[in-house]
Amino acid sequence: MRHTASMTVLLMVGTRKGLWLARSDDARQRWEFGDPHFFMQEIPACAIDARAGSVRLLVGARSQHWGASVFHSDDGGASWQEPEGGAVKFPAVADTAVGAIWQLRPDTEARPGLVWAGTEPSALWRSDDGGESFALVEGLWDHPHRPTWEPGGGGQAIHTVLPHPEDDKRVLVAMSTGGIYQTSDGGDSWNPSNQGIKAQYLPDPWPAYGQCVHKVARDAVDPDRLFVQNHHGVYRSVDGGGTWTSIADGLPSDFGFPVVAHPARGGTAWLVPLVADAERIPPGGSLAVWRTTDSGDSWSPGSNGLPRSGFYASVLRDACTADDVADQTGLYLGARDGSVYASADEGKSWSEIARHLPDILCLRAASLP
Repeated sequence: MRHTASMTVLLMVGTRKGLWLARSDDARQRWEFGDPHFFMQEIPACAIDARAGSVRLLVGARSQHWGASVFHSDDGGASWQEPEGGAVKFPAVADTAVGAIWQLRPDTEARPGLVWAGTEPSALWRSDDGGESFALVEGLWDHPHRPTWEPGGGGQAIHTVLPHPEDDKRVLVAMSTGGIYQTSDGGDSWNPSNQGIKAQYLPDPWPAYGQCVHKVARDAVDPDRLFVQNHHGVYRSVDGGGTWTSIADGLPSDFGFPVVAHPARGGTAWLVPLVADAERIPPGGSLAVWRTTDSGDSWSPGSNGLPRSGFYASVLRDACTADDVADQTGLYLGARDGSVYASADEGKSWSEIARHLPDILCLRAASLP
């Protein structure tokens, strides 16, 4: 968590037609948006890597002509670089190509330079040079389950990568569809970790894998406490993903896409419920962000300043995020109608900071000196 006498909060907004960068001071009451970057390219993933005393912005962009690649900027977005030939590409023997970058995840402070990427088709990639070049994690790509992984509604991709903060051999990934897989040996072998997560659309609703997991978040204090938003289902694990139990009681719906854990406070997380897979709008057309402070035993809504009626857009899995401001963590959500909302008080009250942008795909925020 960061708090200095003078700092800027940066918000990255990835859309269907480019990337916008917005900046505010630590009060986060007024925001300035610049001109779009990567205009008319799809931005399903972005990241802010502020480790080791420097700031690098990472963007996973998809051009209709050139395909998907990872770009980086070390000057706040004034210029962008891409390695010659692209940053993420399958070896020729794989006989496939990267369709989209769905996730960019800097590793922990203890491992600067290490960045993970998740792609469509479902593949995990590792970079040891800050995201300039990536190598395929072959242990997961060669998994015997891979031929049976099916695409979800948005594609067949790894959308969550969670390195373990205390054990550099442990990494968790999640995909649609396929579920959650984990490694404890640095990526050589992977095991499904879905016990207790229901897949009601399959003949066996309790399979070892095949779940359509929408997002996973790791608790800031207890790294073995995890939260999952599933395709119908909200779950918690207290044993590092070994088993899962439902924590959907008290929510208006168990369907949605994002789950965001507080960056410093244990047991606190946020969800954005939607009615159902066949009705992807907030219940009653009223947008609300629901918070738990007791690891999912209870939930309460935060909707002050959000649309209370007539809101028919959904919020995608990476279009809700938190910053790292120490006193009051800020929350941000973007909707598929191009609106962006910000909260400087952990979701109690909200204000609209942008409208009429393209379809919002991903948000990332951080405080910078």
